[in-house]
Amino acid sequence: MNGAWSFRLNPGSDGQEELWQEQKESEFDAQIIVPFSWVSPLSGIGRNEKGTGWYRRGIRWSPAQTGSRLFLCFGAVDYSCDVWINGTHAGSHAGAYGSFELEVTGLWRTGSDNVIVVRAEDCDYSYQARGKQGYGELRGIWQPVWLEARCSNYIKSAAFATRIDGSVSVTATIEAKQAGAAVLAFDFDNGAVRHSEELQLSEGANEISVSFAVDEPRLWSPDTPSLYEGEVRLASEAGEDAVSTYFGIREIGTALFGDRSYRWITLNGKPVYLNGTLDQSYHPTGYFTYPSDEEMRDEIYLMKRLGLNFVRIHIKPEEPRKLYWADKLGILVMEDMPCFWGNPDEAARAAYEREAREVIERDRNHPSIFSWVMFNETWGLKTDDQAPDQTRDWVPANRYLPETQQWVRDIYRWAKQLDPTRLVEDNSPCNWDHVESDLNTWHFYKNGYEIVREHVEGVVDQTFPGSTLNYCEGFTQSDAPLMNSECGNVWGIEGGAGDSDIAWHYRYMLNEFRRHDKMCGFVFTEFRDVTNEFNGYYRLNGTEKRFGYEAFVPGMTLTDLHSPDFIVIDAPPCQTVDASAAVQVALLRSSFDDRHFGKTLRLSWELWFDDLGVRTVADQGSVALEWNGYGVSPLAPLTVRMPDQDAVAVLGLKLSTLEGEAVMRNFTTFDVRSKAHDDAAEESSRRISVPVGQFKSQTFPYQWNAIQGHKTNGGGAGMFEYEIALPDQAELGFLSSVDIYFEAGAKRLLVRNIEGDVQIKADISFMHGADAHTERNSNTYYMTDEERHESRIEVCIDGEPVESFLLPDDPADSRGVLSWHYQTVANKLEEAGSYGYLCKVSVPGRIAAKLDRTRKLLLTIRTDEGGVALYGRNAGRYPIDLLVSCN
Repeated sequence: MNGAWSFRLNPGSDGQEELWQEQKESEFDAQIIVPFSWVSPLSGIGRNEKGTGWYRRGIRWSPAQTGSRLFLCFGAVDYSCDVWINGTHAGSHAGAYGSFELEVTGLWRTGSDNVIVVRAEDCDYSYQARGKQGYGELRGIWQPVWLEARCSNYIKSAAFATRIDGSVSVTATIEAKQAGAAVLAFDFDNGAVRHSEELQLSEGANEISVSFAVDEPRLWSPDTPSLYEGEVRLASEAGEDAVSTYFGIREIGTALFGDRSYRWITLNGKPVYLNGTLDQSYHPTGYFTYPSDEEMRDEIYLMKRLGLNFVRIHIKPEEPRKLYWADKLGILVMEDMPCFWGNPDEAARAAYEREAREVIERDRNHPSIFSWVMFNETWGLKTDDQAPDQTRDWVPANRYLPETQQWVRDIYRWAKQLDPTRLVEDNSPCNWDHVESDLNTWHFYKNGYEIVREHVEGVVDQTFPGSTLNYCEGFTQSDAPLMNSECGNVWGIEGGAGDSDIAWHYRYMLNEFRRHDKMCGFVFTEFRDVTNEFNGYYRLNGTEKRFGYEAFVPGMTLTDLHSPDFIVIDAPPCQTVDASAAVQVALLRSSFDDRHFGKTLRLSWELWFDDLGVRTVADQGSVALEWNGYGVSPLAPLTVRMPDQDAVAVLGLKLSTLEGEAVMRNFTTFDVRSKAHDDAAEESSRRISVPVGQFKSQTFPYQWNAIQGHKTNGGGAGMFEYEIALPDQAELGFLSSVDIYFEAGAKRLLVRNIEGDVQIKADISFMHGADAHTERNSNTYYMTDEERHESRIEVCIDGEPVESFLLPDDPADSRGVLSWHYQTVANKLEEAGSYGYLCKVSVPGRIAAKLDRTRKLLLTIRTDEGGVALYGRNAGRYPIDLLVSCN
């Protein structure tokens, strides 16, 4: 039933008094594309108005088998819904996220035209489970609608519970109009799995429990997402009902290992490290409804290609078809219940409980789902006596009452009883306020290596049975597994909701996580950028962000940081060290996979640096590692000798099998600082360094310096001029050649560069679609992505053009080592991660002859509208200022 319906939106009236359900087609003044929310662009309406939407569709349809029972099914409608068939009320439903169906057998006219009218009301009442709809509202029908014919005795539901020994238990509900004998049959895996049960049905609902075994079961996991596809059939005198479905055999749990006092999360009886991301499930045109099945599949694909093995669906249940792709392609799912935003009063609790049951009962057959999260960050759980009774976007509340805490505990226990096969979390907290939970999770948004390190260590050290950390007063920790359920830097950076490089932060944060044996995983915020949060792996439109790790270790990608077998570099992301110094680097092994146990792996390492465009290896080696045992343990530290000159040195690691297959890669960096060159070097070569900020003149419409003056920017078309004194004849008798080196990038002008910074307070309004004015935010410096901002520069010596360069972009990512290393404040960034491209100019002989006479040069760097950024010694990726080398 997806497609075009007649529509009428009436924000001010519900239409029932006017009997709109009886109105003719001509009374409906618009057309809407179902199943898209009337707010979304793809609906064809695109109006964010509360109130009532009326849908009308005429259809002629007859089931293939006479005597069938007919059902009109809705994936989801937000929020309250009434349905009429041919002018007669067929039923109603309330709740934004649950699926429901109405039997319309007695109302349907087979062989002739039928009229379906749906009234959907969404007024954002405070008791409604809304979740995080601020990015794009759900209003009206937003999941598929379909008609379905069933036998008069039919299978209403069948819940599968599996164990890794192959045993399968099924709890089914059979609706029967005709009592009598029946056979319930299971046929899966192309007939390899078969079982049948003889039943005696009574009229009405029949609850049936069935068990059977699968020989040599193929277990479901993200690595091997094996599904048993087939049918459940019910045969009786009333006919045969068949339902196509599938199940996956797997077990989720927690367990103690060795002499540890804390549990780990297990999949199929083995520890699993959860590399996860937060998914808002938001689409720029369909909002929370994907335009196509292919796009839902691609969402799961794009997660898996990053090496992620799980996703947290944030404050909403996922559309079932997307869960199918999670099952099919293999990714674990932590599914949230949607929250309400009002007070936790009786109306809100009743509505929540009804909807949570619908969601769990609908989605519990998906093997990908390993956890239910009942509440998030205490949203809707705090009481505010001044809150409006009806609707509100956001009124801060501050009292998490003891009776509400008890209700949350009751909800946790209710969910455990309803679905004992999964982990249940009471509340995913940012306020240290668990009450009872299978997972001891916490949120943090902090930036800066030392800050993150100290914070994570503090949480780990205070995690043990009986600890009061992270729990409400009167409650204490159990031995539940510790994991992070939200992390990143979007809310940790002052001002919030800016757009900056996440690659640098991400790598050291994951190294910090893997240092700790207690930690079982993390949820990175987030999978894609959304309207006012820009810290996704991908842009909202799915385009790539460039992390740049391959520039440090050949072949390295994000997947290396998500490896279950991991080499931790227990060191800052960059250290300042002396040239020629011997530096010790601590290493740890972290393993949450037994695939290499009992084998020897090889850890290879290389210390290298870029010497003005020449990759130079300063030190290297390898060591064999006997790979055994889960968890974290120390390795022998590496001692490496630094280059004897200024350099950004990279220590790259590669863990591989003896056959050469890469297991994972990692790296750390060093800012190597040297003293002046020795006299012998000075005799044959003279190098003059000119700070990039010491230009004689400039003609740019916008010009400013950054990173403590080590980066100078020219926005728009213009030029920088530098007067440079060359060695006199006493220093260098004969000037045979002059080479000029500098690091330069294009300069993309942001609004704040033109109009000035405007700091926007980071608050809950961002989650409700408030404009964060990204380019005014002082922390914003767009991370490298597929979008390019080119510039072309021309280099002149004494007014004569000698070279031109195309600067491909104005990039910012992990390659901007020095632009990260010399940030002065961790949560107030200044063009962090930005860097340029090495430019070398060899001065032609005719000009060198002149310079031999004058012993000075006028260097001009002229650019088009793309602008230019020049990087000095403590910015970018090369530790040089403007460098003039004379021989």
